[in-house]
Amino acid sequence: MSNNSDDDFLGEKSKSQIKRELHALQELGERLITLKPDLVAKLPLTDALRRALADAPKHSANVARKRHIQFIGKLMREQDIEAILALIDQLDASTRQYNERFHGLERWRDRLIAGGDAALDSFVADYPEADRQHLRGLIRHAQHEAAHNKPPSAQRKIFKYIRELDEAQRGLR
Repeated sequence: MSNNSDDDFLGEKSKSQIKRELHALQELGERLITLKPDLVAKLPLTDALRRALADAPKHSANVARKRHIQFIGKLMREQDIEAILALIDQLDASTRQYNERFHGLERWRDRLIAGGDAALDSFVADYPEADRQHLRGLIRHAQHEAAHNKPPSAQRKIFKYIRELDEAQRGLR
């Protein structure tokens, strides 16, 4: 009987686990291909991976595309995966982080419309690049629409403006 114990294998990964991790990197690479070039530019990627992502649309045949995705997966091994996932989670509408950020912006919009100057001061403290006069005009317009049962177009404009400010502050724009 050998002297090997189970402790020798605790740090080692099985072949199946390694394959799962490599497939996950390939799937992440496929998600990166769908991103806009200006967002890819903000990611902490190596030059080789940037070139591979830029070349991906050229590979339209099934076999060539699959081979290129595998190549991107290979290049993904050298990347900071956590930083990439953090940015993608903020951009992907199907993630929990994106939804939480979206709902937070909706709460800001509602507070601004209902809260008056105190809410506006609080918002400007969080987003110092905000144009106070422009925002105040939008808030007044939204309050007028609500009072007269009109469609909430000003509320949509407030949300769009708040979202643009938030994305600029997070470096997503």
